Amino acid sequence: MLFRSLDADNMTVRAGLQANFAQNVDELLHAFEGYHSPMQNLVAADTRGRTAYRAIGRVPLRHPDNDLRGVAPAPGWHARYDWVGWLPASQLPQRSDEDIRARGWHATANQRIHAGDYPHWLTADWTGPERFDRIDLLLQSRPAHDMGSMQALQSDVMSLMSARLLPVLQATPSRHALAPQVMTILKDFDGTMKVDSAAALVMAVWADALTRAVVGARIGEERLKALYGKRHFRQGLLRMLFEPAVGAFWCAPRTCAERSTEALDRTIERLVAAYGNDPSHWQWGQAHPALSSHKPFGNVPLLAQWFDVRVPTPGDSWTVNVGQYWSNDTRMPFANRHAASLRAVYDLSDLERSQFIYQTGQSGLVWSPRYRDMRDEWAQGRYRPLQLQPGRWAHELVLSPAR
Repeated sequence: MLFRSLDADNMTVRAGLQANFAQNVDELLHAFEGYHSPMQNLVAADTRGRTAYRAIGRVPLRHPDNDLRGVAPAPGWHARYDWVGWLPASQLPQRSDEDIRARGWHATANQRIHAGDYPHWLTADWTGPERFDRIDLLLQSRPAHDMGSMQALQSDVMSLMSARLLPVLQATPSRHALAPQVMTILKDFDGTMKVDSAAALVMAVWADALTRAVVGARIGEERLKALYGKRHFRQGLLRMLFEPAVGAFWCAPRTCAERSTEALDRTIERLVAAYGNDPSHWQWGQAHPALSSHKPFGNVPLLAQWFDVRVPTPGDSWTVNVGQYWSNDTRMPFANRHAASLRAVYDLSDLERSQFIYQTGQSGLVWSPRYRDMRDEWAQGRYRPLQLQPGRWAHELVLSPAR
């Protein structure tokens, strides 16, 4: 899609500029009619009660016999791999105001956005449904929501993926001397990836060790190194552990139970080396700081301590309050690399009551007190007022057009 995004008919910049002047949902949808790439989910609501969802962007149409579907480089000399046009915007996934009102809400969390019988090919690179499923559960847990409940939803760190793997981990024996203490910590764990949780740390490291052992043994270390990291294989791991036929193939020549024990032994050894001999002092946030790395000074150790912004955080790749980590990173494999840089809750009955928070601060000047002053509030799920008419301000700058 890179070359097509550079075509002369790409009006993405214009669409963004026009969107800044939209006063309601209909004007916003009109502004994005010329949006080209990259493809995005657009969820909108206005003060008149109008709502909408659109997938926006240009999607190529492919021949029915195109077996690659854009997931690998295609031999360009074969006509069947040529694009035959563009999918009309009217046929992209969307929800009308009536659809959203009937359900009461709409959400996207990078999950598949269309039904299984959708006739067009968009991509195969969706994330799993865990974050969306958790949002669904929380939204349906009460008949009405308010500012507080929406903020709590944005800060939710229950990992459905960890909860699904948990029975296997809790049933895994270990020969390590500290195993009894570790199993005591895991006994009351429910998959909530809290910043001060030792069990959350054990879960993440064990899942990583087990994935490396099982998948690496089958595809080889070279391929694993190339693929692992942003691709986590966690859905595959679930199938290996809960579907005997799948597990027998992937875990061979050992059983999956034996692989799990070996992974837990390595996990405890790894955590002892990094955080000491007392598992009660281990904390997920120690291994999972949100890392806002400066470009380029974050690559210079002496400067990184001044320019990078770090803070211990909860969550993981499968929580609503997402904290995606790249397990292939050799220095900080569990650092939070992809989180919500902005959180906001808008009160459409009174916009002056809206609230927001940034991951770092609102200044790009490293010596400014605003460079990282939102960091801790952001990590703790707190907010600041988002107002057009604040009660007070420290400085005012008036720009007048030249005459």
